[in-house]
Amino acid sequence: MILFKLLNINKIQMAKIKMSKNVASIDMTAMCDVAFLLLTFFILTATAKTPEALPVTTPASTVEVKLPDTGLVMLTIGKSDGKDKVFFGMKDRDVRAKTLELMAAKYKLSFTPEETAQFALIDEFGVPIQALKQIIAMKAADRNKEGLQPGIPLDSLDNQLKDWIYTARQANIELGNDKELDFAIKGDAKQEYPNIKKIMDILQDQKINSFNLVTGARGKDF
Repeated sequence: MILFKLLNINKIQMAKIKMSKNVASIDMTAMCDVAFLLLTFFILTATAKTPEALPVTTPASTVEVKLPDTGLVMLTIGKSDGKDKVFFGMKDRDVRAKTLELMAAKYKLSFTPEETAQFALIDEFGVPIQALKQIIAMKAADRNKEGLQPGIPLDSLDNQLKDWIYTARQANIELGNDKELDFAIKGDAKQEYPNIKKIMDILQDQKINSFNLVTGARGKDF
């Protein structure tokens, strides 16, 4: 009987020293605050992407060459309202403004400093220079409505595209930029080759023999 009682006492003592199992908890308040602060920052600093003036579906390619962020002239050719159109765009705002100044002098037009400053904000356009004032006065959403801009003339009687290319290069030089402008052709995948060749001929007539053809990404075959 004494041995039995001693064993019971040992069991009671062993039970008393067992560690209690408590579930650990982490306070997520600080992390949630940081997440909401980051979300608010990105919302306030983000800018909405404006629709393209002439949206095109570029042909696919596996070649990956990044276009330069500055000093680039983009010539976009596509179809809108059943008609082939060419749009002209430049990366650098100071070159845009200077180019407009030179084009205005060539075509005997005048633009106010406010119109020139507004034109410097336009990435791409496709109208004859005589109608450029109306496009500049519009809001971006209205300016980029499909079918509104008829494209830049490039026929033999009125080749304004040639003049825009020439004056853009001249403006780049007059601004003291050492690097020459880069040129890229962004054509719709359904465009016929003669339409693309017209632009290539205009570039080559001005001794621009090196230019990029913009394509979309395509997965490689394995």
